[in-house]
Amino acid sequence: MTGAGLSVPPWVAPRLAPRVAIVHYWLIAMRGGERVLERLLDLFPGADVFTHVYDPDKVSEKIRAANVRETFVGRLPGARRHYQKYLPLMPMALEELDLRGYDLVISSESGPAKGIITSPDALHVCYCHSPMRYLWDHYQDYKASAGGLSRMMMPTMFHRLRQWDVSSASRVDGIIANSTFIARRIRKVWGREARVVHPPVTVDAYQPVEQVTDRYLWVSQMTPYKRADIALEAFNRLGVPALMVGDGEMFKYVSSHAGPNVEVRRRLSFAELKAAYATCKALVFTPEEDFGIVPVEANASGRPVIAYGHGGAVDSIVEGRTGLFFPEQTVDALCDAIDRFEAWLPQFDPQDAVANAARFSPEAFATGILEALDYYRRASRLVA
Repeated sequence: MTGAGLSVPPWVAPRLAPRVAIVHYWLIAMRGGERVLERLLDLFPGADVFTHVYDPDKVSEKIRAANVRETFVGRLPGARRHYQKYLPLMPMALEELDLRGYDLVISSESGPAKGIITSPDALHVCYCHSPMRYLWDHYQDYKASAGGLSRMMMPTMFHRLRQWDVSSASRVDGIIANSTFIARRIRKVWGREARVVHPPVTVDAYQPVEQVTDRYLWVSQMTPYKRADIALEAFNRLGVPALMVGDGEMFKYVSSHAGPNVEVRRRLSFAELKAAYATCKALVFTPEEDFGIVPVEANASGRPVIAYGHGGAVDSIVEGRTGLFFPEQTVDALCDAIDRFEAWLPQFDPQDAVANAARFSPEAFATGILEALDYYRRASRLVA
């Protein structure tokens, strides 16, 4: 049994992974990728963790308890605050890591992590939250928001980084994607097939309640790509009661443009968030996310979701059973979805939502990871 109470097959410790290394892009906050890292440490509590930049004060006790080692990037001036400026050095930093002696290497990829060099007999599996967005499909957005000097340098620098990103993907024995959306992105940019294992969500922390309200809920960071603007405009146009929760550069805009029917909060305590999920009429989910944990938390609370029908939400929400999709990130499309939702709501069963959310439990994640590792272990032996 692991520290999280998850059963590990007997082949893991003695035969597959006497020594395990986990390579995570950077450790400067606790977000979805770091929650995945915590679960990997539950499965492999003796693993060594390698990362570019590490701020112990910004991560959980579980991660601090691990043996965490930085690449040379972490020793450069201002790395903890300006780590992204050192992106061009990260491929070299990864290739300088000495991973001889490790039998299993798991790279946790969203920033550069998979480009390490392993021993010929080691199994290297990449858990991919996403190929680096700023190199690929979000490149033009990042370029448009960059300063003048950076914008001039990006075409040449990012062209070389893309070449390295693709070539380093060929070093990996197997790839696990966190959603079918990311598996398609991997196929497009790396030319590799990936197995899908959804990230873990602490679904048992949420429960349905008997009494719900007529208030819609929106929860996310208020950054442009999360599209709080279309949720706000739809709530204002329809006049429906709503609660919008999140902080970010769009918070002032949302607060100043919210109608009397919309309450705006920067943050909620966990108890308040649980209550908001469990009592809302529905969660409105407007971004295109790689996976998106918020819709799963809403379903675990027994509430339906009105989601933009692209990205990870397509994996997590069952249309017509645990929620509805809208096809475009526009106010008109969202208003139409809310109207359709009002007519559909009597068909909704909260227990369907709870059962759906259980597919994304930590135990399901552990089972999926171990099955994928076993599959790639056997596949690599066949190739050898």
